[in-house]
Amino acid sequence: MKTLLPVILCTCLVAACHQGPKKNKDGTLTINGITFRDLNKNEQLDIYEDKRQPLEQRVSDVLRQMTLEEKAGMLFINGAKVNADGTLDDKPDDSPMPVPAAVKLMDEKKMNHFNLWQIPAAPKEMATWYNNVQQHAAATRLGIPVTIASDPRNHFSNNIFAMQATRFSQWCEPLGLAAIGDPAVTRAFANTSRQEYLAVGIREALHPQADLATEPRWPRISGTFGEDAQLAAKLTAAYIQGYQGDTLNAQGVACMTKHFSGGGPQKEGLDPHFEFQKGQVYPGHNFNYHLIPFEAAFAAHTAAIMPYYGVPVDQTNENVGFAYNKAIITGMLREKYHFDGVVCTDWGLITDLKMGDVTWPARAWGVEKLNTAERVKKLLDAGVDQFGGESLPEVVVQLVKSKQVSEARIDSSVRRLLRQKFELGLFDNPFVDVDKAATMIGNADFQQAGEASQRKAITLLKNDEKKLPLPSGKLHIYVKNIDVKVAAQYGIVVEKPADADIAIIRLNTPWYPVNSPNAFARMFHHGDLDFKGKQKDSILQLLHTTPTIVDIYLDRPAVIPEINEAAKGLLADFGASDAAVLDVIFGKSNPGGKLPIELPSSMEAVRQQKEDVPYDSKNPLYKFGAGLSY
Repeated sequence: MKTLLPVILCTCLVAACHQGPKKNKDGTLTINGITFRDLNKNEQLDIYEDKRQPLEQRVSDVLRQMTLEEKAGMLFINGAKVNADGTLDDKPDDSPMPVPAAVKLMDEKKMNHFNLWQIPAAPKEMATWYNNVQQHAAATRLGIPVTIASDPRNHFSNNIFAMQATRFSQWCEPLGLAAIGDPAVTRAFANTSRQEYLAVGIREALHPQADLATEPRWPRISGTFGEDAQLAAKLTAAYIQGYQGDTLNAQGVACMTKHFSGGGPQKEGLDPHFEFQKGQVYPGHNFNYHLIPFEAAFAAHTAAIMPYYGVPVDQTNENVGFAYNKAIITGMLREKYHFDGVVCTDWGLITDLKMGDVTWPARAWGVEKLNTAERVKKLLDAGVDQFGGESLPEVVVQLVKSKQVSEARIDSSVRRLLRQKFELGLFDNPFVDVDKAATMIGNADFQQAGEASQRKAITLLKNDEKKLPLPSGKLHIYVKNIDVKVAAQYGIVVEKPADADIAIIRLNTPWYPVNSPNAFARMFHHGDLDFKGKQKDSILQLLHTTPTIVDIYLDRPAVIPEINEAAKGLLADFGASDAAVLDVIFGKSNPGGKLPIELPSSMEAVRQQKEDVPYDSKNPLYKFGAGLSY
């Protein structure tokens, strides 16, 4: 008996160290003092539920348990409605472009990726909704958590591509970060935004925009880092590092860098969201130049890539849109750059969208004659993992069942999407602290940093007779397009220009709506870059009546030679409040920006330049990099 006692004791100790799972009241399991989520509700600890297991083994385990329908659902990401009070329902909104309810897509389509547009102004309600969605996801068969994505939310912007900042800190636009030109500032911006996103459950950023602004008429320039590839590369890397860290983890936000392989070279600046412009052009044979910022994104380990809508005309063996183009997605992304992250299409490549009496065609450029299933198959064959702005998992299921696409092909994409969820820690704890959200979003330090960026990005282009900075509180000032109450803090505001010592006017880069029945198309800042007719005459009349300081918001390069000539001072901003602009004009802050885009001297020069070549307009009014200081 003495000889057996140590063996018995040892066996008992081993058994104690390997206790079976204890089920808790909240449905979790406790093993050896560690709590795990029982996501498939089988009262056993599966490999994918065990946070101690290697990531790839966890991915393989959940993938092994998924049905074809569940796999297909994971391949789609679409917009979802957020109720103002944070509750869930299964009804879409009643707008002309209705946004579906997340729970309806989760239950009926097995989807677990959603992007958000309008959200409640109160962070607490947004966080509450997010937790309710994750609770609903936890009740599904395998408990696969939801990934929430968003376009940019942290810019002082009137641009349709940035969501209204509401309570989030308000920074200058990415073009302003390029004007500042400091990777440390860009990384600080992204790190701040990351913390605010985390607070309300946004775990994927549908940005940065690594496109190069080589075509000055393109409407999406404000979201870029300008037209210089090296500058854009440095800032793209810093941006991704600020959101993701060196390695994507539970405190990170995954970046979906766009729009591979560069969306800037649009013919005459018209955007391929719409059927009137389907192809990107390369008259300067400069395709590879546009790859440079994306190469920096790969080096920074961007989690995902989004190709653009347009056709890279005559750059590959077939003239089809980037996402449909196997030479771009498989040949270039996968094989040349060895990118193994998620590739997600831009929104709406497969199905048309009804907007009242107007039909917005799917952006299936080059493959318009293919039907819905054929488009999905071609995208999968090209190498795409996920379909943006679509909810069609049943099409994928049918393609597999009819043996047109193998389930192994679907598995390869699902594996990438699962891997990202595990890296973000969503399987282990997807929930947020609702009370913390209210104090995190737009806190004083974040707001102060954002406001400082607005000021630092402002670029002084002309300072005739060193008129600037103006003396504060002493001058009679006339202001236009500026809040009078704000201006009164800097000088004595008068009602007529003739009574003023100096006038201050804020302008926006001109744009002219396209002739289209599509209301969204008419909102894009297309067209010429110069002021015309009565609008131009009115501005010049003021400048010729009273010494005037002009500030112009550049969401695209502006053509303003006459305004520049007549102004006593000219500044450019990239998303800034009245207070930010006046602080610079009156010397409370110094202008710190350098132009990240050149300002052409005429529309003729714009028309003669090449869409794919940077800073190539003839005799520009202000060159790339221009900027004065006090």
